[in-house]
Amino acid sequence: MEKVSILVDVQNIYYTTKQIYKCHFDYNVFWQKATAGRKVINAVAYAIDRGDEKQRQFQNILKAIGFEIKLKPFIKRADGSAKGDWDVGITLDALEFARSSDTLVLASGDGDFDLLVTKIRYEYHVSVEVYSVSQLTAGSLINAATKHVSIENELLLKAD
Repeated sequence: MEKVSILVDVQNIYYTTKQIYKCHFDYNVFWQKATAGRKVINAVAYAIDRGDEKQRQFQNILKAIGFEIKLKPFIKRADGSAKGDWDVGITLDALEFARSSDTLVLASGDGDFDLLVTKIRYEYHVSVEVYSVSQLTAGSLINAATKHVSIENELLLKAD
C-alpha cells in the first residue's frame, strides 16, 4: 500500500480560501481525497495559537480527523505587525517524512516551498501533491509539484 505523509499550512489555507471563496476549507473531504487507498504515515497541521476557544474547537476537529497539531504562539510585534510562520518547521518535517513516504501531500500555496518540493521529488524520489487555491498559489510551486489539486468545489465548506 502506498505510504503518504500530509502536511497542512493551516494559516495559508485559511486565509487563501477565505479571500477567494469567502468560506472555509473542508478538512474532512481533503482527508478522504489525500488518503484514498493509502496508508497514512504522518499527518500534521501547523497552526498559530491565539489561545481562543473557537480555535481549540477547530484543533479538536482536526485531531478527530487524524491530524497531529503543531502550534506556535501568535507574536504581536511592537510596531503592530504580527508573526506566525511555520515554513521552517514544515520544511524540516517534510524532509524527514519524505524518507519513509511514497507521496507527500502539502496543503499550501506558499511559493517558498517550491525548492523543498523540487528537492523531495528529485533527491528523495517521492511524489509531491500540492493542494492550494490556484489564484493565490505561486506558479513555481504548481510547476514543482508532481500533481496540483486546486482547492475549489467539494473541498470547500458551504457558507452558512
